[in-house]
Amino acid sequence: MANNLIGRDLAVDLGTANTLVYVRGKGVLLDEPSVVAMNSQTREVLAVGTEAKRMVGRTPDAITTVRPLRDGVIADFDATEQMLRTFIAQVHRRRYFAKPRMVICVPSGVTPVEQRAVKEAGYQAGARKVFIIEEPMAAAIGAGLPVHEATGNMVVDIGGGTTEVAVISLGGLVTTLSVRTAGDEIDQSIIAYLKKEHSLMLGERTAEEIKMTLGSAYPMVSELTGEIRGRDMISGLPRSVRLSSVEVRHAIEEQLHSIVDAVRTTLDQTPPELAGDIMDRGIVLTGGGALLRGLDERIRNETGMPVHVAADPLSSVVLGSGKCVEEFEALQQVLVAENGRGAA
Repeated sequence: MANNLIGRDLAVDLGTANTLVYVRGKGVLLDEPSVVAMNSQTREVLAVGTEAKRMVGRTPDAITTVRPLRDGVIADFDATEQMLRTFIAQVHRRRYFAKPRMVICVPSGVTPVEQRAVKEAGYQAGARKVFIIEEPMAAAIGAGLPVHEATGNMVVDIGGGTTEVAVISLGGLVTTLSVRTAGDEIDQSIIAYLKKEHSLMLGERTAEEIKMTLGSAYPMVSELTGEIRGRDMISGLPRSVRLSSVEVRHAIEEQLHSIVDAVRTTLDQTPPELAGDIMDRGIVLTGGGALLRGLDERIRNETGMPVHVAADPLSSVVLGSGKCVEEFEALQQVLVAENGRGAA
C-alpha cells in the first residue's frame, strides 16, 4: 500500500490537441486526444480520447463531439473536468486511496482566471493539491535543457492551440511570448485554401492528415503530392483532387510567418548576454508542430541561429512536468507560486 501511495502523483499536459498523463515512478501512461463525445441533450459523456476522436465529423444529431480546450485554455469547463476525471481513473485503477498531487501545464500567457479554471478542474477531478507549471518551462526541462544554469536556453513549443516561445535562465522565464497560431490554425488554413482554390469542403481530420503527410515549411528536394477527398461545393458530391506540398506550403504561409515572427520578436527582447548563449546553443523546437517538415530549416534560415528539434517533441512537455513530480523538492521553484490563493 505504501508503494501505491508514493506512485500516485501525476503530471498532466492538458493540451488543446492531446492530453498526456505522467504517473510518478511509472512514466507516461496515457496519451489521448483532448476530445469528448457527449449526448447533445443531457450532456452525458459517452466517450473520451481516441474513441471520441474517431467520432469527430461523423456523429448523428444526438451526439456532439467537443474539444474542451481552445487555444490552450479551458473553453468548456464541465467537459474538461469529465475528461480529466476519466483519464485519471484510467491510470489509477484503485481510486480509494488516490488523491494525487498534480502538476498541470498551462500556456505562459494565461490570465489568472484561466489559471484558476485549470486548478479547479484538477481539484474537481480528484487531486489533493494542484500545481501549475508554464508550458515552455516544462518543454525545456523535458527536452533536457539545463534550465537552472546561468545560460540562455531558448525553446519554441508549437502545440495545437498555442505556440510558446521562451528564453529560460536560472530556473525562470526571462522573456516569453505566447501566440495563438499553432497546429489547429494551420489545419483551418488548409480547409480555407481548398475551399477557395478547389471548391472542396474538408473536415478537420482530413486537414490534419494533409498537414502531416504533405505539409512543409521550407522547399523540399523532392516535393510530394497526394490525392485528397472531400465534398464538391458546387455539385455537393464527393470528389478528389491532386494536391502538392508546394500548394500546402502556400496555404499555411501566413501561419508559418507568424510562428517565425514570434521567434524573432522574442530574440529581439532577449538581453544581449543571453542572446549570445542562444547563438552558441541554438533554439530547441518541441511540440507536435516541431514535426512539420523543414520548420527547423526555415527558422534557421530566417534567424541565423542554430535550430534543433527535441528528441521526442510530442512528449517534451509531459516529460518535463513528470520530472517535477519525480524530483518535487528540487524543482519546486519552477512551479508557479500560489499567489496566496490557498487551495482555490
